[in-house]
Amino acid sequence: MVGFDYDDLVNATGSFSPTRLVGKGSHGMVYKAMLLNKMVALKKPLQHRDNHYKLENEICVLSSLPKNQHVISLLGTSQDHSNNNKLIVMEFMPNGSLHDLLHLAPTPPPWPKRIEIFIQVARAVQFLHEGKPTVIHRDIKSENILFDSDWNAKLADFGLAVLFDSPSQVSPPAAGTIGYLDPCYTTPSKLSTKNDVFSFGVVLLEIISCRKVIDVSKSPASIVDWAVALIEEERIDEICDARIGLPMDMSSTIRHILYVAASCVSSNVENRPTIGGIVTEMENCVIKRVRLPIWISMWRNLVRRKKKDIAKKWQQEKCATVLEQSDDGVLGDHVSSGKLLLWQVLADAGKE
Repeated sequence: MVGFDYDDLVNATGSFSPTRLVGKGSHGMVYKAMLLNKMVALKKPLQHRDNHYKLENEICVLSSLPKNQHVISLLGTSQDHSNNNKLIVMEFMPNGSLHDLLHLAPTPPPWPKRIEIFIQVARAVQFLHEGKPTVIHRDIKSENILFDSDWNAKLADFGLAVLFDSPSQVSPPAAGTIGYLDPCYTTPSKLSTKNDVFSFGVVLLEIISCRKVIDVSKSPASIVDWAVALIEEERIDEICDARIGLPMDMSSTIRHILYVAASCVSSNVENRPTIGGIVTEMENCVIKRVRLPIWISMWRNLVRRKKKDIAKKWQQEKCATVLEQSDDGVLGDHVSSGKLLLWQVLADAGKE
């Protein structure tokens, strides 16, 4: 992790110019800046004691993690370690958040992209939960899922994250974002990886439906209450984003993902799957959907090549016959009309 001079960071942001502001996290403002010949993101804590603690906590958690393609990278911090001058430098994510993509973008993301996002976010959470020590994010939501220049999703904002060494350790007070926050997580003693699983399930429902997580203009207001009731009644189409049609070849995959989401937000914590199980389940579901079209394509290519080979052979035989009979002016009378017809059909097929 690199140590940067505080004044250099301030200058790189144009003294925290509003034109450089690219986002606002739960505990700080995020600015873009050019450092080390590349664009980076700088987070400056909001002027409140709790926000300085969250920034320090984010540094502690991210610096303890190995690099992972599905988690935002910490590049460094300011060398001035006073609370008022603490800044962190992270990789720049130019394509905004999942929240923006779902709720503000003029064009909704297609279903294959949504499935890709499902799996990338699931892998990010798996990386945290299966690490040593375990990391519980505690604030998984669409606003904290950002896209890099290639539109790969990465989990960000670790201000509330907890390095969870053992169940006996002293946990911080319950925290999170309303709508994504596990209703079973009411006291510090109930902190577990299953809290993140609940939040992940809410994100799945949000990605599929593009409905706000909490919408007081609708009844029920909670996306969880609304979607789970429809899933139980097998009214899957009513959950899917109405702005884009659901292709028939993907309906079973989306249905399966909705069942996974429903299990994630179960009111019984013990019934919720582990994130490792979710990743395996989702990847197997997608592989099954993709495998058949691949085999069909391979089979069609094989048949097409075979037709071409047969057509070429028949064409050679016909030419040989014509040459043999040309002296007598007979156009291959011994070749049956059935063979000639078959040759024509195969020749036409070989041209496709």
